[in-house]
Amino acid sequence: MTQKPLPTGAGVLATTQPLPDYGKAPELSREDRLRWYRLMFLTRKFEERSYQSYQTGLIGGFCHLYNGQEAVAAGTFAAITDADPVITAYRDHAHGLMRGIRPGPAFAELYGRATGVVKGKGGSMHYFNVDKQMYGGHGIVGGQTALGLGLAFATKYLGEKKVCFCYMGDGAVNQGAFHESLNLAQLMKIPVIYVIENNMYSMGTAVERHSAPVELYKRALGYDMMGVRAEAQDFDLVRQVSWTLAERARKENMPAILELMTYRYRGHSMSDPQYYRSKDEVEEYRKHDPVEILRGRILSEGTVSEKDLDKLEDEVRKEVQESHEWALASPYPAQSEIYTDIYA
Repeated sequence: MTQKPLPTGAGVLATTQPLPDYGKAPELSREDRLRWYRLMFLTRKFEERSYQSYQTGLIGGFCHLYNGQEAVAAGTFAAITDADPVITAYRDHAHGLMRGIRPGPAFAELYGRATGVVKGKGGSMHYFNVDKQMYGGHGIVGGQTALGLGLAFATKYLGEKKVCFCYMGDGAVNQGAFHESLNLAQLMKIPVIYVIENNMYSMGTAVERHSAPVELYKRALGYDMMGVRAEAQDFDLVRQVSWTLAERARKENMPAILELMTYRYRGHSMSDPQYYRSKDEVEEYRKHDPVEILRGRILSEGTVSEKDLDKLEDEVRKEVQESHEWALASPYPAQSEIYTDIYA
């Protein structure tokens, strides 16, 4: 096993081109910082409850948890607006919850109930909330990269000055659709940011065993594109670099690769025994927990007391438990629904 690099707090680690200087991202209000902390904490508790539900047989099929990566979704989403389209792969619970899906319909989808976010027909890998410009949740590795390109092209064609953030895991970087998308994005100057959530393992295979080079942001070099590698356990650092690239995309219609170095605490999916890494490695990363980092910073700013945060966390725990129970009490889809929403 190769020792994985631990976060240093450096933020941006490397780029293929100089980053433009658009200054600092706009300040978040006290309320907005608390909202993002709440969403990160909610995601953590949602995933913990989902883990328990899978263990007790309430969830069928695949289930990929996001524990440890919360600052990626939160920091990038906080850099853009709900009008900017986003699309992701199958580790999509956080993206859905942070783009407005309520925990009740989210649980109901996992449990195959009719009240699920896509009527109980998609399961864990297919969360959608089109009203908030969240376009999945896709199970085909790398398949969403071409769809993200299309979403971004549409915004440019309509003159909307939006940017599409397209998320993917490190294992998707060798897919042909990704490289075809990079070529077109740079050639046609399409405002798409490809966010590689590099948690250092593609299923059970370490990045250094499947990718040449291991610095995934360098995939941008082949297309004369901006590529950035940054640490991703710190919400504020992720937000800053994401905002800079989003501004560049809006002003110049320029795409980019943003490789965010993160870590997942659970296995690739629920069936992963994790023989490829040690418990010590996982524990080392837990010392750089993104939820705890933002919690500590909010407290250090002095605008919120620990008692207030404890109250917020208790409310989230209650919401998660009540949402889980609501989902369990929901009906399964009617048999007449079996042939609806079928497109192929």
